[in-house]
Amino acid sequence: MARLSGFAALAITAAIPGWAAGTPQATQTRLSAETRDLNGRTEATLRVSVAGQNGEPATGAVVIEDGKRQVAGAPLDGNGQATIAIGLLPGAHALRAVFVGDDALQTSVSAISQVTAQVSATPGFGIGVNPASLSLTAGQSGTVTASVTPVNADALSAPMFVTLSCSGFPDQSSCTFTPENVEILPNATAAVKSTLTVTTQAGTGSAALARPEKYPVSWAVMLPGVFALGGLAFATRRRRWLSRLSLMGLVAMVSVLGMSACAPRYNYFNHGPPHNLPTPAGTYKLTITAQSSNGVTATTNNTTLTLTVK
Repeated sequence: MARLSGFAALAITAAIPGWAAGTPQATQTRLSAETRDLNGRTEATLRVSVAGQNGEPATGAVVIEDGKRQVAGAPLDGNGQATIAIGLLPGAHALRAVFVGDDALQTSVSAISQVTAQVSATPGFGIGVNPASLSLTAGQSGTVTASVTPVNADALSAPMFVTLSCSGFPDQSSCTFTPENVEILPNATAAVKSTLTVTTQAGTGSAALARPEKYPVSWAVMLPGVFALGGLAFATRRRRWLSRLSLMGLVAMVSVLGMSACAPRYNYFNHGPPHNLPTPAGTYKLTITAQSSNGVTATTNNTTLTLTVK
């Protein structure tokens, strides 16, 4: 097979963008938005699709921006698509989708989709997160700012309390809000913020499982005890008093083993807990929920956050 000259290889590399090893491939991101009324407020359903320059679906995370603010995030599915539902504050919004990109795919941004949310006289709130995409190595922790923005707070006659929660996290991970409950005062206009801490777990080996353990005391008691009890059990057929002695010996052996290395409690305190499983690698769509209730009706708003665990 003939070899390409240096000039020929250079020409092919220049003619095919991304052909050179290690060069991220260009991508294209598209966004469509649909709005609907939901109990006096506007909810937008956003559909995002991302494809590489070769036409193949992209993998990774996308972030939704409203103006200059990140408000939501989600992972792409196997078809390079994501669907995100978010509540909108009253007024005009300029929404766009941003593909985060990685070592193999370049970042790309969709065209802006202009939508308008209806104005309501009912007091409420909106929820957003920044950043909307978080990438962690198993064992690391990361923080996200959750913003609760008042809507028509001048209609409040008393403070509104909003509880924050999260769901959709993978195994061996957790989330906490500080604070978990935020307060919206009457006539307030500024967003109230809470810090969301996402914690993952690294896998750890168990030294107790890796090395052979020796229990000389246990075996010294167990082996003679087993043979002795076996002999006593055989002899009880002839002498009744040996039956009682056999029972006492059994109780004594169990008591000794309970204090020896054969007991789970002994093993835990002397050799530590079993090994920890790591947070599974992958990209996850987490749901951030803000909920408030006046004792009669409950108001709930959701947004999403993308968590990538390496």
